[in-house]
Amino acid sequence: MKIVSTIAEVRQQVREWRKQGLSVGLVPTMGYLHEGHASLIDASCRDNDRTVVSDFVNPMQFGPNEDLESYPRDLAHDAKLVEDHGGDLIFHPEPSEMYHEGFSSFVDMTVLTEELCGLSRPVHFRGVCTVVSKLFHIVQPDRAYFGKKDAQQLAVIRHMVDDLNMDITIVGCPIVRESDGLAKSSRNTYLNEAERQAALVLSKAIFEGMSLVKNGETDCAVILGKMKTLIEAEPLAKIDYVKIVDCATMQPIPVLDRPALCAMAVYIGKTRLIDNFFTEDL
Repeated sequence: MKIVSTIAEVRQQVREWRKQGLSVGLVPTMGYLHEGHASLIDASCRDNDRTVVSDFVNPMQFGPNEDLESYPRDLAHDAKLVEDHGGDLIFHPEPSEMYHEGFSSFVDMTVLTEELCGLSRPVHFRGVCTVVSKLFHIVQPDRAYFGKKDAQQLAVIRHMVDDLNMDITIVGCPIVRESDGLAKSSRNTYLNEAERQAALVLSKAIFEGMSLVKNGETDCAVILGKMKTLIEAEPLAKIDYVKIVDCATMQPIPVLDRPALCAMAVYIGKTRLIDNFFTEDL
C-alpha cells in the first residue's frame, strides 16, 4: 500500500495498473476513517483488482462558519485502516495540489442540491461535485463507492455522473452503526459523554420511522410528526430538518407513493449529525 500526494503520481500508478488489464475502484473520503469507510474499501476490494482511497479534507465544501479547521485528521490511523482492509493506494493531496492558484472552474447542480443539507449548507454540494469530478478525472475508476449515510450526496453524485455521461458505476453502501445504533461519523468525535448519549435520539427516530413504514403508514406528515416529537424530547437536540423526499429529485412528498428517502440533520450541542433510511431498503 502506497501513499502519494500528487496527481501525477496517481495517474502514473493507474496507468501501470491499466497496462496490466486491472480494474480500479475509488473510495473518496475526507479522512479520519472509521468502520463505515472500511466497509466501502471492503466493497471496492471485492469488486475491483485495485482500490484507491482519496484522503482529502476538501475546503471547497465547507461554509465560512463551518468546521474546516477543526475537522479531525489522522493520516497514520487512516493508512493502517486502508492497508488492513486491502486498499492499494492513498491519495493525500494538499489543497494547493487540487486547487491551483487562479482555480475558477466548478461543477454545480440545481434541484437535488436545493433541499435538505443544501438549504443550510448552500456552498456544500458545489464543493462536493467539483472535488468528486476532479477525483474521477484523476483516477478514472471503473467504480466509485459512497456511503448511504450521506444519502443526498449519493443522489447528487449519481445524478452528476448521469448528466455528464461519466463512464463510472456508482455503488451505494449501507450505513454502518455503533452497537447502540448511532451512525458512524467522523464528527462523532466532537461529542462529549452527555452529547454522545443524547445523539442516540437520531437513530431512535430513524428506527421509529422505519417501523411506521413497515407497518403500512404512508402519510408523511404522520411519520415525520412522530419522529420529530421523539427528537424534540431530547434537551440537547435541535432539529435542522427531518423530511421525506422523492429519491430521484430530493423534493418533499406528502405520501409514500414512490421510492423515498427519510432524512434528518440534527444538532447535538454544536455538532451537526445526519441519519436516514430509504423506503426501498425496508
